[in-house]
Amino acid sequence: MKLKIQSRGLRSELSPRALEKWNPAIQAAIENTSDTITVYGVIGEDWYGEGVTLKRIDAALRAIGERDVTVYINSPGGDMFEGIAIYNRLREHSHKVTTKVLGMAASAASVIYLAGTERQVASSAFLMIHNCWTFLAGNRHYLRDVADDMEEFDAAMADLYAETSAQPVETMAEMMDDETFIRGKRAVDLGLATGLLASDEITQRENEETQQANALKALDVALAKAGIPRSERRELFANFKSSTPRATGGDTPRAVPTDTPRAVALDLQPLPKITFPT
Repeated sequence: MKLKIQSRGLRSELSPRALEKWNPAIQAAIENTSDTITVYGVIGEDWYGEGVTLKRIDAALRAIGERDVTVYINSPGGDMFEGIAIYNRLREHSHKVTTKVLGMAASAASVIYLAGTERQVASSAFLMIHNCWTFLAGNRHYLRDVADDMEEFDAAMADLYAETSAQPVETMAEMMDDETFIRGKRAVDLGLATGLLASDEITQRENEETQQANALKALDVALAKAGIPRSERRELFANFKSSTPRATGGDTPRAVPTDTPRAVALDLQPLPKITFPT
């Protein structure tokens, strides 16, 4: 199934629940860098305007060439339209694609996961499926048009989940309505996954980069709950990056073959209370 969706300039938004539950520390214990792709982080534009993009996936597939590929996933989701583009690119790959969920494949990341002909998930990992989220402004005619577009978009997603799992499309649509987290074993039972991932394939590591990722995700959640639009949040993060030496010289988890584990963090620590002007 090749997905084609017109977005009318619509930008999808991360689910705050998925972002809160995502642990960037979880990744593959061992990666064969010659034929693997890591999807560790936000799909599309992340806090610094980077993240897992079609461009990076395409570059990774070109480097791998005419061989089987394994895609490791631990992502809270992100831009659904970028996720669809990545799904289509993986489906077009000439050799076998195996997808493996290590911690979470939420929203757009769950779409990418479905591109695998073999789809494994850890028993302690989760898929999360939901309807498209967005923030926008406009008159009533524009808002009605966008709502109609989103309804079609959600229907296409339900069709994809149903086609992959052989579950009734109505069941998938109801689960999307409820923003459902699906644990590993249930994903297998539903047919979304073809098997469970061995526990020794997963590890957690800590470094400065992923500690920063945890801090950024906590701040993003706090700002979103305070009602600050995504565009303003991204501007704040961009300003932070340009004025912080560590952020300027840093990097984000890359969706390309790599010889260095990239996605690591400790459990989220409480942040100081943030007060916004009224």
